[in-house]
Amino acid sequence: MNYDIKDINLASEGKKRIEWADNDMPVLQQVREDFARDKPLKGRKMSACLHMTAETANLARALKAGGADLVLCASNPLSTQDDVTASLVRDYEIPVFAIKGEDNETYYKHMTAAVEHSPVVTMDDGADLVTMLMSDYPEIGAKILGSMEETTTGVIRLRAMERDGALKFPVIAVNDAVTKNLFDNRYGTGQSTIDGIIRCTDILLAGKNVVVSGYGWCGKGVSMRARGMGANVIVTEVDPVRALEAVMEGFRVMGIAEAAKIGDLFVTVTGDIHVIRKEHFATMKDGAMVANSGHFNVELDIEGLTELAKEVRKDVRNFVDQYVLSDGRRINLLGEGRLINLAAAEGHPASVMDMSFATQALATDYVIKQEGKLAAGVHTLPAEVENWVANLKLKSMNIEIDTLTDEQAKYLASWDMGT
Repeated sequence: MNYDIKDINLASEGKKRIEWADNDMPVLQQVREDFARDKPLKGRKMSACLHMTAETANLARALKAGGADLVLCASNPLSTQDDVTASLVRDYEIPVFAIKGEDNETYYKHMTAAVEHSPVVTMDDGADLVTMLMSDYPEIGAKILGSMEETTTGVIRLRAMERDGALKFPVIAVNDAVTKNLFDNRYGTGQSTIDGIIRCTDILLAGKNVVVSGYGWCGKGVSMRARGMGANVIVTEVDPVRALEAVMEGFRVMGIAEAAKIGDLFVTVTGDIHVIRKEHFATMKDGAMVANSGHFNVELDIEGLTELAKEVRKDVRNFVDQYVLSDGRRINLLGEGRLINLAAAEGHPASVMDMSFATQALATDYVIKQEGKLAAGVHTLPAEVENWVANLKLKSMNIEIDTLTDEQAKYLASWDMGT
């Protein structure tokens, strides 16, 4: 078995981490049991470009239980948990190509290994794998039955590919599933982003001006959690409806040029490029901290910040680089501008990834069952799949809900009864 990881001797610690996460993933456990029985993925080659965490390991276990011939690679150079990848290789015999802190050359070498597995189904977290298939390996891309995309950033890229006619196979926008974005993006990103920031800075949020750029589900989660810890939250947005929503939620809303002057901590969660630019860094106060929780580090104009700095002090704390401007002001960049919740912490809690990854696994089953029926392009997951996930999650939490009576169901399906 070919693989490329940091150290196979870390496997014992990784297995403990995987099993601990599994305890809090009952929906995915049920999927794994169903897959082990029915083998819906039997004989199918799969490649998955995802964050290599304990939660992802349990998704990989479910896919392998379903019969998939699976290869994994990392979707971000800083998101890999090296002990987890060691356990995946040693204990679960799943090939992995991922090392925390790998450079760009190694990152793409690992992705190439996943592509050259010649998959017929893929999973992506940011659309890098699909992009490589379409750009560099069209002969392999032509054989893809379908793919799954986990992130907002990835879905944005895929819809652009679809508009340009570059997407040649169907992709399920798992990120758009409500069992993913309402919970993973909001509660998962909200908690894990704050966790990563606190771990690498030891900052007290109470009383600080925290600027959150972007008020989608991820931004809502970060804003909610920061306010809950006593921060004065300022939201910056380009979407008027989202900006209005933030105002109605009680947050201050302003442009980033104004917010840059008063923020103590900045967090970008937009999925777009250069949200905080050189001219914004130039006006920040001494000691400002800047983090990104969007998928790619392009949300921050790091090149512009570097141009402003007369000195860059690397690793003043773990995952903190300090940029000293010409007048002595210091701007602290967290996690190299990469996903702070995975660069400096452990990513989303297993409980919330339980729903996301159960949905991912079931989307894979769906794609295979729909072989030849789905057109090339971006697709949503059927509501019945999401309802199954939500119902099982409620059951695992010992929560019961009502069901419609026959009379209620009939009323909702009719039009002739009015006042």
